[in-house]
Amino acid sequence: MFRIMEDRRMGIEKKLHTLGQAARFDLSCACGDSDQRTRGEDGKWIYPAVLPDGRRIFLLKILQAGGCERNCGYCAQRSGGLQGRSMFTPDELAGLFDRLHRSGKVGGLFLSSAIHGSAVKTMDRMLATVEIIRRKQRFHGFVHLKILPGSEEPQIRRAMELANRVSVNLEAPTDESLRRIAPGKSLENDLIKTLGFIGARLEEGHLRATSQTTQFVVGAGDETDREILGTLWRCYRELNLGRGYFSAFQPIRGTPLEGKPAPPLDREHRLYQSDFLLRKYGFTYEDIVFGGEGNLSLNMDPKSVWVSLHPEIFPVEINTAPQPLLLRVPGIGPDSASKILRFRRTDRIRSLKNLQSLSRRWRTAAPYLLLDGKRALGQRVLF
Repeated sequence: MFRIMEDRRMGIEKKLHTLGQAARFDLSCACGDSDQRTRGEDGKWIYPAVLPDGRRIFLLKILQAGGCERNCGYCAQRSGGLQGRSMFTPDELAGLFDRLHRSGKVGGLFLSSAIHGSAVKTMDRMLATVEIIRRKQRFHGFVHLKILPGSEEPQIRRAMELANRVSVNLEAPTDESLRRIAPGKSLENDLIKTLGFIGARLEEGHLRATSQTTQFVVGAGDETDREILGTLWRCYRELNLGRGYFSAFQPIRGTPLEGKPAPPLDREHRLYQSDFLLRKYGFTYEDIVFGGEGNLSLNMDPKSVWVSLHPEIFPVEINTAPQPLLLRVPGIGPDSASKILRFRRTDRIRSLKNLQSLSRRWRTAAPYLLLDGKRALGQRVLF
């Protein structure tokens, strides 16, 4: 009996190692930098994550199953790839999560899966896992659940009843670029339609889920930044998307795209900067500046590119500029703009010392500002 239990434990440890590693490529759970992940004692991967309310916790990020039946050209889990099949039962995975949570190692769960025996059957296993965690283990914390392409609407609704956040990975911004990396998937009929269904349910409320996210694989399908941000902007305006994530393509041995070069990591960084401008700074898609090939500048951040094309706007009088205009100033973000507005209620900003107390990037902002009618750069720094 002891030998049977020991063999079973070793089998679960192997699954933890295999399926925890496999999940690291999915960034759409608001995890921190992948270099910050920590390796657990049993081979699982635990990630720092920022929740929608700003709290930071550690998530167990895992696949229910590996070794997919689909044939996505960039994915190590693809059909016929080098990755072997491995799968948790709902009881196994729920039990593992419970032990990790009770020991204080994790505060939440991100669950995705490769497809085994149809998307519907695989989604049922994922739902069963979270059902056990919620009902039997009485876990009330954060769960992010991936919606698999091909899931049925009742499954999606149930996922939204169980999880705090759900996501559908678009992977590519156009049908043409999606066909290059994931033959058999349709952007509009499979993925956008699902995002729309989720968005409508979020609008109705009354479900546990309060947001949805998506992810793009950058550089795999020869898509442009213009196409990525155009599709993302549409999702924000029309489909109630909470946030988009970007994962720079990395060639993996044994896949059809193993010989394709990886894009510069700066490209992923510029997409994230542009996304922040769209979500937090009041920029629109039309404000984002692209080069002749439809890509963002790798040499200058997108806000600075926009500023360089609008010299007529600057310098801005910091004591009278409305918040939308303050957010266009390099070095001033949402937090700094809020501090400036609060300061202006009782006083005027007259010196660089005042500015320093209001913005950590005051040196960047100063060339674009008037302080009580005077050029900020014309003042002496006496501190």
